[in-house]
Amino acid sequence: MNSSYAVPAVALVVVATVLVGAFGLRISRTTSDFYVASRTVGPRLNAAAISGEYLSAASFLGIAGLVLVQGPDMLWYPVGYTAGYLLLLLFVAAPLRRSGAYTLPDFAEARLASQAVRRLAGAFVVGVGWLYLLPQLQGAGLTLTVLTGAPDWLGGVIVAVVVTATVAAGGMRSITFVQAFQYWLKLTALLVPALFLILAWQSDGAPRHAFDEPATFREQRVVRVDDSVDLKLDRPLTVTVTGTVDGRAHTDTRLDLPAGTHHIERGTRLTFAEGATVPAAERGGGDLSPSQAESRAERPLYATYGLILATFLGTMGLPHVVVRFYTSPHGVAARRTTVAVLGLIGAFYLLPPVYGALGRLYAPELTLTGDPDAAVLLLPDRMIGGVGGDLLGALVAGGAFAAFLSTASGLTMAVAGVLTQDVLPSRGVRHFRLGTVLAMAMPLAASVLVGGLPVADAVGLAFAVSASSFCPLLVLGIWWRRLTPPGAAAGMLVGGGSALLAVAATMAGYPGEGAALHALLAWPALWSVPLGFLTMILVSLATPGRVPPGTAAVLARFHLPEELRTEVTA
Repeated sequence: MNSSYAVPAVALVVVATVLVGAFGLRISRTTSDFYVASRTVGPRLNAAAISGEYLSAASFLGIAGLVLVQGPDMLWYPVGYTAGYLLLLLFVAAPLRRSGAYTLPDFAEARLASQAVRRLAGAFVVGVGWLYLLPQLQGAGLTLTVLTGAPDWLGGVIVAVVVTATVAAGGMRSITFVQAFQYWLKLTALLVPALFLILAWQSDGAPRHAFDEPATFREQRVVRVDDSVDLKLDRPLTVTVTGTVDGRAHTDTRLDLPAGTHHIERGTRLTFAEGATVPAAERGGGDLSPSQAESRAERPLYATYGLILATFLGTMGLPHVVVRFYTSPHGVAARRTTVAVLGLIGAFYLLPPVYGALGRLYAPELTLTGDPDAAVLLLPDRMIGGVGGDLLGALVAGGAFAAFLSTASGLTMAVAGVLTQDVLPSRGVRHFRLGTVLAMAMPLAASVLVGGLPVADAVGLAFAVSASSFCPLLVLGIWWRRLTPPGAAAGMLVGGGSALLAVAATMAGYPGEGAALHALLAWPALWSVPLGFLTMILVSLATPGRVPPGTAAVLARFHLPEELRTEVTA
């Protein structure tokens, strides 16, 4: 990709983000402005802002990469990401807004009158937020590396600095305008190039169905393997090698590899002839990716249901999504916002699978290099080329950075709010700004030290933890009057804690590919979500005397429209 166009595009997005955030800063004057934009954000602006922060690196880059590698099964990601808002609309949106809380820990305390449950909820907000922030910073690093060859940590540092400055300066009021602007930028950045790419595909004579036959190289292609990889061949393959294959060094040697598994050392260059079949690749040392290392061919049904449950139920507990509903003027506005979000993100999610399918035809070598998330960035140059391809690639690169900035802004805002409310000694604006720095510091350090997990998978794991901890708390807290503080705490610890341990084991590569336990750890939602609900219910039933006094009045506040509550009070 020609960086002479892409780098200015990224710089322009960063500058525009700062300027739009500065506009929000000018009208952000009170503590309420910083936390919930004084609860005055209308449905259309709020829906665009929610969509902007929700459509993250996983949506912009990761889904296309997973579709390229794994095929149509990965379409469950965008389906689940969208359907989660339907459940949010039905069960949570309006009552959550009527609770009058600022954050999820505020909701937990308002419902259960327990400081212990509040602190536990705060810990999970920080954990989920950091787990979700990590792939945003990694995706930014990947984008900048593809564009310029810069170190893979530099993009994350740029995003961290811009986001920290924007959130610390203007809080929720500022990032509302930033995220709404970035939604429309991201939609444009995928839609316009996609139209040109489809036209190029139609006129190119390429196969009409990307997944009906094994992927092949449409022209001679040189592939450099950056990390050790095992190639699994169903049939013999002729390839020119410079590097080490099966322990033997070669220099520009033409090899006839028989069917079977062959180990390729890092740094090896493989030259594939036109028409050669793209071999299946497995990263050495245990793949960190649930969608790949878990071997969907062995347990496809379990993996699919685990993904569905995590994405359907995880949305309602994502801290950066939930906090935006506190900015709505009332419960009806919160519901209208959710309906609008369904339309906005549904339209966006039509586009990433297009890039994944085209990537299978025009950039199949990305499955070997370990960078399938780069398909969206490379396709304009690969399919169109010239100045037109460079300009479209620059637009895509700008949209990718907008994705990292908007989602990272919302997550930083949510985590900083909890740190300010529950960790730092004061809740003022000055301590909120300190909380913003702390909220970004941990994931930034992790992004520099940890790599290798595809962005969509990392986000999927965050969804699993969210679904296992906050989904039971919100659903039972809003709809079941017998919920007790011990039950809520036990459910979050057992459900969310077990999912968090499974996430940690998966990211550490334990217990290794092919092990029966790996499927349970890679897709924990299928057992951790029911475990969280069951524990919360059983412990609550076992502690009936701990139901907080005034629970009936609290639930009435959650469910009665604001105007009716006013009349009853009067």
